[in-house]
Amino acid sequence: MSFAASYVADLSALEKDDRLRSLKPRAGIDFSSNDYLGLASNPRMRRAISAAVEAGTPIGSGGSRLLRGNCAEHERLEAEAAGFFGAEASIFFPSGYIANFSVLTTLPQRGDLLVLDQLVHASIHEGARAGRAEFRFSAHNDANSVEQVIRAWRSEGGAGQVWIVAESLYSMDGDFAPLDALVAIADRHDAFLMIDEAHATGVYGEEGRGLTAAYEGRENLIAIHTCGKALGVAGALVTTTKILRDFIVNRCRPFIFSTAPSPLMAVAVEAALSILREEPEHQRRLANLIGFARREIGARQGWLLFGSQILPFIVGDNARAMALAAAMQARGFDIRGIRPPTVPAGTARLRISLTNNVGESDVRAMLEALAEETGERR
Repeated sequence: MSFAASYVADLSALEKDDRLRSLKPRAGIDFSSNDYLGLASNPRMRRAISAAVEAGTPIGSGGSRLLRGNCAEHERLEAEAAGFFGAEASIFFPSGYIANFSVLTTLPQRGDLLVLDQLVHASIHEGARAGRAEFRFSAHNDANSVEQVIRAWRSEGGAGQVWIVAESLYSMDGDFAPLDALVAIADRHDAFLMIDEAHATGVYGEEGRGLTAAYEGRENLIAIHTCGKALGVAGALVTTTKILRDFIVNRCRPFIFSTAPSPLMAVAVEAALSILREEPEHQRRLANLIGFARREIGARQGWLLFGSQILPFIVGDNARAMALAAAMQARGFDIRGIRPPTVPAGTARLRISLTNNVGESDVRAMLEALAEETGERR
């Protein structure tokens, strides 16, 4: 018996269903990254890293935060981020995935209920499955469904803490959560509200503080601000109260038993926050590009348009979506196909993202190329 037989069979099944993944190098005009503000190659960010290296900032932290890995750069970033986002405290994690997983496996307790929007990120699913609390799903972006799930659980004898978990901006459809309604429901039910701001931080809110900016400082709000997308770096900041931060430091196993992020990443994130505060033109430029793209698309078929920088083009069939992505790549546009289980069955798509790495002429050329490949004419 081959030790690899089961893996080969699984990979073969994925290939048969046109869902086999492979790694590809970046090439072409950027219509696939999450570097929304173009900060990943920003000269100011480069200078901040170079200056830190010259000043002796270590490349690696050398240990977990509770051992020798707690660097001055981490603490300075966390203090700066708390002030920037308007929270009592913040804590820095190596990635958004780890941040979501860490919060959900640490703060909700046995006997609590997690109410997850149907389309939340895989990291939230994994955190819910690995955590102590029961979890149930609500219909996507449906505040009434959230309320119904909570009431049903209470009627069945549920007596613990309720946690409502959503994303402020969903990465595959590009639509926005009904935050006002979710905040009101959380208040009515004395529930915690955890919002993943991964695709909104830097892009939305005053100075790019995200869509939760208006609610920050509330005791029942926990926000996850990913640093590897619009901020152009890596890691994630969890903004919360001092009490919950202390609880994470003492009880969060991924935090306690992981090597701390590179202090150079903390320096870079701090520089990105300064850019958001001092250079609003990056945010304005992207907003203008979003408006331009929407006008250019007009009434063309196949698009999901909710007004964000994420523009999904729905294809449906897995193989056709991947073939269309390959055709666009051959034309010089870096566009990737997205298939189930990342998106629901039958909704394979091109996930087209707008970033400050492109201009209006690039957007127009991309749209014309896509129209030609699909046989659509304006």
